[in-house]
Amino acid sequence: MSSHPVSRRMLLSSTGLMLGALAMPAVLRAQSLPDYETEAPAETVRRNVMGFTQQVWQDHFSHLRRGAILCDTQSRAVHFWSEDESTHLAYPSSVPMTEEFTRRGMTEVTLKRHMPTWIPTPNMRERDPSLPERVEGGDPKNPMGTRAMNLSWQYYRVHGIDNPAKVGRRASNGCFGLMNAHVEELYELVQVGTQVRVI
Repeated sequence: MSSHPVSRRMLLSSTGLMLGALAMPAVLRAQSLPDYETEAPAETVRRNVMGFTQQVWQDHFSHLRRGAILCDTQSRAVHFWSEDESTHLAYPSSVPMTEEFTRRGMTEVTLKRHMPTWIPTPNMRERDPSLPERVEGGDPKNPMGTRAMNLSWQYYRVHGIDNPAKVGRRASNGCFGLMNAHVEELYELVQVGTQVRVI
């Protein structure tokens, strides 16, 4: 499998993103916001796109029918390849807080939700009874942000985020959180049935 660090030039050319205008300021701001990490001090945690690992779809999928999403827990990135191979995008993301919340393997997108309502899982409410019963879509405090793509695994999603400081960190209960601008772009490209692999 490919696991070579990606240079800034390679990342920008392979993703087609204007990270300098969109993602980088958010990543840089995250360094001065409260630290959500549990595994290492803030100054030693990789939070930026230079920590991405180069990925090729052939290492993870046998085909690209309906496209493919790779959620990389190690480099804290979400990759997308279009069915015709014309598009490869990579976004920084939050990842599960601990191995307990991490599920790996193959799944797929089963539902796309615009301005999703967030309802804490029973386990989340058990751990923290102070959580609200629900947060409506459009509320800036909604942990799912502006878009969500449900996976076939119950309670697992690729979605937006309420706090940019979480991006690039171990900050979720199992989901992969993207900056809202990024998840909105990805949402338009993904279909119900798009395959997803978590590594």
